[in-house]
Amino acid sequence: MQNFAFIIHPMNAEDIARKFKFTRYMPEKVLERAFAMLPSMNVAHITGVRSPYEEAEGWFIACPLTARLMMSLPAPYVLKKVIQGGRIAEKLGARILGLGAFTKVVADAGVTIAKNLNIPVTTGNSYTVATAIEATREAARLMGHDLKRSSVVIMGATGSIGRVCAMIVAREARDMTLVARSEGKLEELASRILYNTGLAVKITSDSKKALRSADIVITVTSAVDTVIEPEDLKAGAVVCDVARPRDVSRRVAEVRDDVLVIEGGVVEVPGDVEFNLNFGFPPGTAYACMAEAMVLALEKRYESYTLGRELTIEQVEEIDGLARKHGFKIGGFRSFGRALSLEEIEQIKRRAQKAQPAKAAAK
Repeated sequence: MQNFAFIIHPMNAEDIARKFKFTRYMPEKVLERAFAMLPSMNVAHITGVRSPYEEAEGWFIACPLTARLMMSLPAPYVLKKVIQGGRIAEKLGARILGLGAFTKVVADAGVTIAKNLNIPVTTGNSYTVATAIEATREAARLMGHDLKRSSVVIMGATGSIGRVCAMIVAREARDMTLVARSEGKLEELASRILYNTGLAVKITSDSKKALRSADIVITVTSAVDTVIEPEDLKAGAVVCDVARPRDVSRRVAEVRDDVLVIEGGVVEVPGDVEFNLNFGFPPGTAYACMAEAMVLALEKRYESYTLGRELTIEQVEEIDGLARKHGFKIGGFRSFGRALSLEEIEQIKRRAQKAQPAKAAAK
């Protein structure tokens, strides 16, 4: 039996109330601050992860800081909380630790955490990239888009995930725009893509302008607040939101029934898995970053596989191959926390086709 652990944390007070129901009537900021005073803790035992080759079990360890506190408190304090969770994982017998959500963003993306633990650490970003691109490609196909003939935008392109997404997608795309705050980093990435693929990408820090003409968007910023609003998107656009918290405003789901927004990095886990924790997913499915730790455990690759801010295409392709070997696969499509059927996607496509002529005539 192989084993692993995964660090999670509440995105907001609502997540805390989902686990500890007696807190649901507390004021949000009071609950957030009170929960932050607790130590990291073991909150669930994961069983039934089984591939054709091996079986694994694991644990969810909760760091008690919300996303807002993760980004606003001093990094040393946040790291101390995460390392504390890692030591709990060690005591439980875990042989590899996965980092979830903002625990892999703070400070140096897991490097300091790994140095302070006796077990390897992985952020899960390699498999997140693989699944996000696969899901985007398939969602685009269902909406009638082809990467080779579409306008593609990568939001947060200079981050660790966005950068590798851009380099991989550049192999297929012919019209791509990279969006980030730092123009210097954008220019460096654009030069690398030109050298590796021959594609001259456009770069900008003006996300609103880039989004207006985008057919396909992969967004993976580290913003705490949403960065994509309903008025930013053209009819028929496909948006893969890999970020947590989400980059796409929930208002998009409320007022734009002619665009497709999917959550990136959702996978089906092989076996009769029981997570014993409600994190808002259907049974047997998980985030790809969670799955990366599981894949490495099943493969007996107890190493710090994805660490720091430098991902490589080779890492992404290798972990994707290992995941397929062990039976992991894309877990359908989800949008704003709920499953999307193929029929619903077809309806979005039809509404987009109706809206496009009307918009063209209005210009």
